[in-house]
Amino acid sequence: MYLLEVKEIRVLYGKAIALNGLSIHLKPEELVGVVGPNGAGKSTLLKAISAVVPVEGEVLFNGKRIDGLKPHEIIRMGIIHCPERKQLFAEFTVAENLEMGAYVRNDKGQIQEDLARVYHQFPILEKRHTQVSGTLSGGEQQMLAIGRSLMSKPQLLMMDEPSMGLSPMVKNDLTDKIVDIWKSGIAVLLVEQDASLALELTQRAYILEHGKVGLEGASQDLMNNEEVKRIYFQLG
Repeated sequence: MYLLEVKEIRVLYGKAIALNGLSIHLKPEELVGVVGPNGAGKSTLLKAISAVVPVEGEVLFNGKRIDGLKPHEIIRMGIIHCPERKQLFAEFTVAENLEMGAYVRNDKGQIQEDLARVYHQFPILEKRHTQVSGTLSGGEQQMLAIGRSLMSKPQLLMMDEPSMGLSPMVKNDLTDKIVDIWKSGIAVLLVEQDASLALELTQRAYILEHGKVGLEGASQDLMNNEEVKRIYFQLG
């Protein structure tokens, strides 16, 4: 059984069609990429799964229909959306932002254990735990956004453009962290405009074009696809 299955979904922004009959799936503990140019529908896909935008079609999680649920209900099921451009509580401290990540949880006794785990994974966050998050560097803010997402105890972590605006060194460190998260048993759906990063990091990938899946397959096969190399890597 798939962990996540999206079937023929359609999303409209007014009269504009953002997603048009798009279908994807993701197995438990799988690391899957979604690649495409600006306007292809990558971020809208995550918003549709998170119930942030109205959707036509079916979205299933662990075999159960979740389209039509409220965003907080989606979170409680274990789907966590780490959005583009971080969207932190800029006036809150690092520790307060991490605590906010656990606000839907009922297992209060394990929250401190998970906080210790996040600090172990991102030592800079423990060092900065009393610092106001809006004063962090871009890379530190992105790490905090991921840490806050982990505090929600996800089964599926959906990441929207986590490498955006980061230096190559910070980007490399961040990709290592994403792999660590995946290896810990959390499924990851990674949306990236950086096709090279996404295809090198993931097992499978979908390439979106105009709100639909243009290509899909094993990431290594897509890396070697002549059309993908021409469009995304200026090769061939």
